[in-house]
Amino acid sequence: MFPLTEENKHVAQLLLSTGTCPRCVYRFCGVDFHAPYKLPYKELLNELQKFLETEKDELILEVPNPPPKKIRLQELEDGIDGIDNLSQNGEGRVSVIEDGSIASKNSNLNVCNVCLGILQEFCEKEFIKKVCQKVEASGFEFTNLVFSVSFPPQLSVREHAAWLLVKQEMGKQSLSLGRNDIVQLKEAYKWITHPLFSEELGVPIDGKSLFEVSVVFAHPETVEDCHFLRAICPDCFKPAKNKQSVFTRMAVMKALNKIKEEDFRKQFPCPPNSPKAVCTVLEIECAHGAVFVAGRYNKYSRNLPQTPWIIDGERKLESSVEELISDHLLAVFKAESFNFSSSGREDVDVRTLGNGRPFAIELVNPHRVHFTSQEIKELQQVNHFMTWKLSCFCNSVTELELLIVFPFLLLQKINNSSNKIQVRDLQLVTREAIGHMKEGEEEKTKSYSALIWTNKAIQKKDIEFLNGIKDLKIDQKTPLRVLHRRPLAVRTRIIHSMETCYVDEHHFHLYLKTQAGTYIKEFVHGDFGRTKPNIGSLMNVTADILELDVEVNHFIVEVPTICTLNLYIEFSQGYAFGGGSGH
Repeated sequence: MFPLTEENKHVAQLLLSTGTCPRCVYRFCGVDFHAPYKLPYKELLNELQKFLETEKDELILEVPNPPPKKIRLQELEDGIDGIDNLSQNGEGRVSVIEDGSIASKNSNLNVCNVCLGILQEFCEKEFIKKVCQKVEASGFEFTNLVFSVSFPPQLSVREHAAWLLVKQEMGKQSLSLGRNDIVQLKEAYKWITHPLFSEELGVPIDGKSLFEVSVVFAHPETVEDCHFLRAICPDCFKPAKNKQSVFTRMAVMKALNKIKEEDFRKQFPCPPNSPKAVCTVLEIECAHGAVFVAGRYNKYSRNLPQTPWIIDGERKLESSVEELISDHLLAVFKAESFNFSSSGREDVDVRTLGNGRPFAIELVNPHRVHFTSQEIKELQQVNHFMTWKLSCFCNSVTELELLIVFPFLLLQKINNSSNKIQVRDLQLVTREAIGHMKEGEEEKTKSYSALIWTNKAIQKKDIEFLNGIKDLKIDQKTPLRVLHRRPLAVRTRIIHSMETCYVDEHHFHLYLKTQAGTYIKEFVHGDFGRTKPNIGSLMNVTADILELDVEVNHFIVEVPTICTLNLYIEFSQGYAFGGGSGH
């Protein structure tokens, strides 16, 4: 059934005669169902022309340099070739031009004066195939995708001009046309292209997918079409550091909402003139949302920094906690980069024992988030007893894989690679969960053990009084050793409790439970009086710390439990973990 009625005929003839493509004609006639837009362009044009053949009245418009009344359309048999010079004979309608963009080479095509060709050649099957070739060559693995487009900002200007024209003509018939009555260009484009992408790639289009394919369109006449808006509404076009042009879509829309209709008509032709060129495709980009992995690490080396130790471009130590963990994750997920964060940090010569320090890694743009059943089975062979034991609590192999086995595979790879660190409680988490790790850090509590040296000989009775001190408040001026990277300030911290163990006349072990953020080394030796009171001042000796271990962090990153299994599986499936086939 043809989507237009006799009531639409006058507007359709008016738009078509001024250089508007059939799909844009449908948009301005309020056709809001998908089927008509999906027809091949040639068939669409023929049907519209047949519908308008019965129109007897000639439209006389005072349009400077009006385009031909009937749109000439090159036969589509040759298709759309040329993304990145993919056409072998070089005669395709789309090809890469010198600046790397994609442009039409067909001078016979009457480019739509509203969509600038977006709803003409750029939503046909051949163009979609070329985009899909780019996607498949990107190296990403995915089971669904979200498709996004970015259009040249002057499309809003041209659409505004066409709307004013149609609005005026409909007003003569006592009819009205609001801006919201027009089908949005982006909506029409997605109606056409989504099924084509889904068919070509074999995966569904899902607005919640973490894998995004984006196509960025541009046009050489953007400044020419938009410059008058800047002259009338200069406040709308303020330069931004991260924008190459002041003519952004948001700025243009803001100006169009402010400008009066009569002022617009004086500055821009209604209907809009036919463009000199079709749109270009500047960029086809694939990106996957970040994957977040969290857990705890123990550090057993006294010669290992948390992050790479580089001074003046020179690396001081060969590795770090961050690298020992992230290198394996980067390889497994094929991520482009990562961001490492932790709840606090220890010095290079401090061990982290007990239940470990919470950490999280953001894996940026991972190319791989789908893992086969065979890979999971390889892990099950690593520890048959653990697999059997866990299977007693899970309803199926799939649940087991999602809950424990896959993170355990990563954990095993990390722990088998080095004796300097061990990782535990490894799990997939959300971005929000990482935020919780940093919340209320100063209210958290940590336990330490230290080996203390004193310049004076001591007896066991000389240190016993420390055992009775509770909730000791100390003031710590920013330590000299970190003053280069932390602001100068005096911070009040609490030593909740201490326990001593005598070793010999110059050594004893000190076990402390403190507020997080306490500088333990400075609490022992005083940092030239910058931490008051300190162990040295309390004992009236010169004290120093020989060894320090972080024993326990009294806060946790929540580990999914059996009772929250269904929620965790739902979250994990968002990353497409588990068995099955697909991209």
